[in-house]
Amino acid sequence: MRQAAGEELVLHDFGPEREQFLADALQGLRQQRKQLPCKYFYDARGSALFDRICELDAYYPTRTELAIMDRHADAMAAALGPRCLLVEYGSGSSAKTRVLLARLDAPAAYVPVDISREHLLRSAASLSAQYPGIQVLPVCADFTRPFRLPEPSRPVARRAVYFPGSTIGNFTRPRALSLLRAIRSLAGPGGGLLIGADLRKDRATLERAYDDEEGVTAAFNLNLLVRMNRELGADFDLERFHHRALWVPDAGRVEMHLVSDAEQEVSVGGETFAFSRGESMCTEHSHKYALEEFEAMAQEAGFAVTRVWTDEDALFSVQLLEVR
Repeated sequence: MRQAAGEELVLHDFGPEREQFLADALQGLRQQRKQLPCKYFYDARGSALFDRICELDAYYPTRTELAIMDRHADAMAAALGPRCLLVEYGSGSSAKTRVLLARLDAPAAYVPVDISREHLLRSAASLSAQYPGIQVLPVCADFTRPFRLPEPSRPVARRAVYFPGSTIGNFTRPRALSLLRAIRSLAGPGGGLLIGADLRKDRATLERAYDDEEGVTAAFNLNLLVRMNRELGADFDLERFHHRALWVPDAGRVEMHLVSDAEQEVSVGGETFAFSRGESMCTEHSHKYALEEFEAMAQEAGFAVTRVWTDEDALFSVQLLEVR
């Protein structure tokens, strides 16, 4: 545990270290079709760039989900019930969480879980100041791996996981199913999950959202190479890679890639990897769902979908799942 300087916050730190980052990167680069784990986007700069993405006109998910939250947060909070322990996966700047926290009935505590330590601490300190009556217990962790929940000082009536932003879409169906089952286990009997799920729509809207004209998403994607150069001693030349996003209808997802502009070799962790001109590394999947498709996956994971809130254009959904 680490005490945040100047704040009455204790950081429960289970975040991945350099060795894990290197192992994950090497595993992806050794594949026939190279890939890098999207969870490592989120160092301090990557988190700040993502916050900028969320403000772009082209990036509909954040503003659409926030509008759904603004309109229906009272009903969501009532469904979660009094004295719930709210655990947020991938908390980031917690913008949507503020809408929910303001309406919860005497929450036992709020546990933001994020992989970016600096960003997590700043956000937790801000929330603690804004809601002094709510105990904030930040956890630095990769939520795809087991981690321990801190114990709140107040009694807990139920555990509820909040998983906004359609981050569930970053996982293939088998991995998404596995993660939902892990969330079900963490929530426990009587627990719930309030989750954002992006919905299928036209190609132009999707590709524009992940390849904005301002180039912010491109900078966000390329920052992963910056981080690997800094933390893993890699030697990626950023001038020789570019960002690409494309909708893959058969897979029901948007894919983000970093594409090599030349035949080149790159060293990472003492290993050398050859890239041909035009060869790409996949850095992120963003699956989009039909409502019935998501419900079937939730049921297979042991949840019942009890409420679904969408916007008028059915771009996005926020869904309440209850442990069966």
